[in-house]
Amino acid sequence: MEEFLTGFLNRTGLTASGLAAAGAAAAVLLLYFGAAASLARKSPAAVRLSSLSAARHRGSGDLALLKAPAEKPGGLMKAFVPASLTERSELANKLSQAGFSQAGALRNFTLIRVLLGLAVPGLLLLVIAAAKTPGLLPPNPVTAQVAGWTNMQVFQTLSGLVGAGFFGPVYVLNARAAARRRRIEDAFPNALDLMRISVDSGLGFDAAMTRVGNELAQVSPDLAFELLSVQRQIQAGRARSDALLDMASRTGVETVRSFANVALQSMQFGTSMASALATYSDDLRSQREMRAQEMASKLPVKMSAVLASLMLPALVVITIGPVVIRYIRFVAS
Repeated sequence: MEEFLTGFLNRTGLTASGLAAAGAAAAVLLLYFGAAASLARKSPAAVRLSSLSAARHRGSGDLALLKAPAEKPGGLMKAFVPASLTERSELANKLSQAGFSQAGALRNFTLIRVLLGLAVPGLLLLVIAAAKTPGLLPPNPVTAQVAGWTNMQVFQTLSGLVGAGFFGPVYVLNARAAARRRRIEDAFPNALDLMRISVDSGLGFDAAMTRVGNELAQVSPDLAFELLSVQRQIQAGRARSDALLDMASRTGVETVRSFANVALQSMQFGTSMASALATYSDDLRSQREMRAQEMASKLPVKMSAVLASLMLPALVVITIGPVVIRYIRFVAS
């Protein structure tokens, strides 16, 4: 065995440390892909139900409106997914607000953070080790630059990659959730007007929501998805109150939460749904007008800093400039 290894090293020109580093890198990659494959294995019942649902609704444009409940993490996922049910629920809710409402969204998001936070720095560490091993890699500018790094530079780079890998996806997720909430909030008044017209024309509340969701599929797909998701949950047997409140929690928009409360109160006390929608629509327009007035009132305060930093120096120069010029001419003469 030793003779074989010695002959192999002589033929390939590798060193023993380089061969050991390559073997360690291959072992790490095999371990990671094996763990990812085992974690990605789904339940046979869930796969069968999802395939039946896909075959039944293929081409209808309303896929992924229903999802299986999230399972408790097991195996290696316990080391990365929050152990507390409250923290997992908050993260899953944030993913839903960003538009990732699939059953495996939490697992996929965790795997992305692990890949960016551990695998990428580990790969860089292997490249650094290979670059500092003579004869292992062919000479190129990248390895030459990496091989000249000090221990402090390596530590700083790895720390930056780990921090960016773990916290970067969270920042992107928050930005995506905020953008989606803004789109839903902007499109909701028009959806409420359409729903009010549908109810006035004789449609029921559920039929009105379905009609409005189908009409807004091209204009506002986020809001259309939420409205159609509520109707699919109701058709699947879920209580209307739970479905509406779940929609308010998924969107994270206070306007949608108020709409759900108005609709539930109207159904509970038996009042006219058209009248309730008309009253809430007028109140929503008043809120929009008040927000516009608030933004207009903040504008002079925001402009004061710009005026003070840009216009004030110009005014000072215009005012004092002639005096300074006259003083310089007087001194020169």
